[in-house]
Amino acid sequence: MASNLSLPEEDLTCSVCMDIFTDPMVLKCSHSFCNACLHKCWEEKEARECPICRVKTTEDPTCNRALKNLCETFLKLKIEKPASTSESLCSIHGERLKLFCLNDEELICLICQTSEKHENHKLRPVQEAVLKNKEEIDGALRVLQEKLEAFNEEKQKNNQEADFIKSQAECTVIQIQEEFEKLHQFLRYEEVTRIAALREEEEQKSQRMKERVEKMTREISSLTEAVRALEQEMRADDISFLQNYKVTKRRAQSEVSNPEKVSGGSIDVAKHLGNLKYRVWERMLGIIQYSPVTLDPNTKGDDLTVFEDLTGLRYSGEAEPSSDDDTHILRCVVLGSGGFGSGKHSWDVEVGDNPAWVLGVAESSSSDGGLQSGEMWGLGHRDGEYEAIRCAVSGVKLNVRRGVKRVRVQLDWDRGRLSFSDPVTNTSLHTFKCRFAKRLFPLFLAASDSDPLIICPVRVSVKVG
Repeated sequence: MASNLSLPEEDLTCSVCMDIFTDPMVLKCSHSFCNACLHKCWEEKEARECPICRVKTTEDPTCNRALKNLCETFLKLKIEKPASTSESLCSIHGERLKLFCLNDEELICLICQTSEKHENHKLRPVQEAVLKNKEEIDGALRVLQEKLEAFNEEKQKNNQEADFIKSQAECTVIQIQEEFEKLHQFLRYEEVTRIAALREEEEQKSQRMKERVEKMTREISSLTEAVRALEQEMRADDISFLQNYKVTKRRAQSEVSNPEKVSGGSIDVAKHLGNLKYRVWERMLGIIQYSPVTLDPNTKGDDLTVFEDLTGLRYSGEAEPSSDDDTHILRCVVLGSGGFGSGKHSWDVEVGDNPAWVLGVAESSSSDGGLQSGEMWGLGHRDGEYEAIRCAVSGVKLNVRRGVKRVRVQLDWDRGRLSFSDPVTNTSLHTFKCRFAKRLFPLFLAASDSDPLIICPVRVSVKVG
């Protein structure tokens, strides 16, 4: 019995369920199967045949008692034997596993070492192999842990970004609704005003018609009395008629004006409806401001606050950045939206008394509000001095005698010109000349919270051709 128990576990395994035999049954072809597995196969295939060799049988299978006893003994020993003992013995030779084969990456005993299977293989003692392999796995484990940590951090950032997107969308919806409410209020006011003007004209002309009708009613009453009296005199006898002839004649010949014809009584519909939408839109220009450049809040630095209408920015950092701290200065930058890849463009910026700012253009934008490796051109002001900046935070000093409150930026992309001037005094401050190759984005930097930088609106006019 002991020698039989040294059989490999696979010899005690049902080829159908791949588990230790349960109630093994043997067929005429000598193949054994679990009783339940055999009958299940026959039911599925609707044929009584061996699942391995396909030999058909008409006889009922018999219980393989010897195999059943072996399986029960094997399971009993497996339960009673400590896990460490079962794992430390060779399943083939029953010897302790003392070596590790590096080629096959498996534990072997001393007898396995001399077998043909492991001939010329590299072998190591178990303790030495454990240290080396654990060191290898530990390195791989650290890499996986680092990747897991990176994934968790990125997931957290994505969750935060998703929450920010939702919050940003909700805030934008509110701002859109507020802007449209202003338009709705304007249109409602225009509607009420124009209907009131129409009602006023209606009332005035209706009152005029009423007075005219009342006057005509009095004249009709007077004429009716005169006609009735003349008709009565005409029916009198001859003597009475002639006796009253002079009076009757004067009454008949009294001057009566003709009825006043109706004129100007209708509503001036053309006045109220003619080009109504156009005239309302023309009046709407009085409350609408157009900004040639709007800011992209997705590119703003952490130390900036952008106005709700995207036409102004203010430095909101705790401390003003040092001129030597390039990283902090880049946290004060925001770029315009859209950018320009051709044509002429101009925008004015109110800088007021802000002592630290930069205005200009940059070749590319970045999602975190900083500048990427593209070039930039700008006019800057710091420590009371003005400078022309090219690809750096500091640049060439400019000779500007009086303080500038407003700066005009003029870009001619096709001709490669970027000019800065003071529109108040019409004084040129600096001009860059170069060949632009990429799309340019307006650049704004504010490093002081004294005054905001505000993009000046452009007056909108309507010209009918």
